[in-house]
Amino acid sequence: MSGRRPRIGVLFGGESPEHEVSLRSAKNVIEAIDRDRYEVVLIGIDRRGRWRLADESGFLRNASDPRRIRLPAGAVPLAVAPGQDAEIVPLAEAPPAAGTLPPLDAVFPVLHGPMGEDGAVQGLLRLAHLPFVGPGILGSAVCMDKDVAKRLLRDAAIPVAPFLTVFGRARAPAWEAVVGALGTPVFVKPANMGSSVGVSCAGTAGEYEAALDEAFSFDTKVLLERTITGREIEISVLGNREPEASIPGEIVPRHDFYSYEAKYLDEGGADLRIPAELDPDTTARIRDLAIRAFQALCCEGMSRVDLFLTTAACGDIPAGELIVNEINTIPGFTPISMYPKLWAASGVSYPELIDRLIGLAIERAARERRLASAIDLVTEGAR
Repeated sequence: MSGRRPRIGVLFGGESPEHEVSLRSAKNVIEAIDRDRYEVVLIGIDRRGRWRLADESGFLRNASDPRRIRLPAGAVPLAVAPGQDAEIVPLAEAPPAAGTLPPLDAVFPVLHGPMGEDGAVQGLLRLAHLPFVGPGILGSAVCMDKDVAKRLLRDAAIPVAPFLTVFGRARAPAWEAVVGALGTPVFVKPANMGSSVGVSCAGTAGEYEAALDEAFSFDTKVLLERTITGREIEISVLGNREPEASIPGEIVPRHDFYSYEAKYLDEGGADLRIPAELDPDTTARIRDLAIRAFQALCCEGMSRVDLFLTTAACGDIPAGELIVNEINTIPGFTPISMYPKLWAASGVSYPELIDRLIGLAIERAARERRLASAIDLVTEGAR
């Protein structure tokens, strides 16, 4: 990198139902990144999983409309060439494009949901020895699976809402058994989707059956979760081995709950209170719990931790308790997303946040390279 700006690949789009959210997030990241410090290469992934080199002058269609935003057709196809001297290169069947994509120094995945936030892309980039922003393979996979994440949090003595896991539609318990275990209403969630995709709140047997059908259309494993009566608190975490937490914010949904529509499509779908109106002791408890959860789920780089502060007793959970709901390892960067807003309110500007995230990615990759070098030395000595 001597004598030039680090070259950062911004990776966006993807195959998940959150494709459009990723496009909006990427637009904000690309606009915020400091061009005096970094050279930016735009890489879009279409809905069929094909990687394309994007032209910044027109890398999105209908960019201002969250419901109609799209990747344009006809961009140069790309492929990742794994190995220690790996790079992202134009495909062989597109020879006129050869040499149009120089090697990258780091990748900023702005991907949400399966095949982007679940460890799949992280594994590919790890194979390619490319530093990338956000948690690694394990942290990404663990946080995407709500069942596994909740069991690990519970094992670390971090409070979560009571839940049942259903492996397959035919094995779903009867409504009466669910009410007996979790009360009513109950939330029904695909285990491996993000941003409230496929999530329903069921208060009757009929609603429960419909919610199961909806959730199982997205995943083969579904969570049934007790409804928590409380304030919805979100907090941003930044760092590798010594993470720090932002000030907390509060989500006050105007919909029945903080749905996908409220999060990303309806700019009036929720009131965002930054900072949340909390006493100093509660704020300190939230920040401490967020960092503990971040570390318990093997996160690095960035994550947004979503919690409840109970306002009434929920079964055996008293009022005033903190309950971790979930951790989002590639949080939204849209104009209404909490992750960058919370850091801005904590004194970290958008460009500075992007800079720190890239720095953390490069720091972790350097640590991993040192480990690999140590293994090479041991192997060499055994020959």
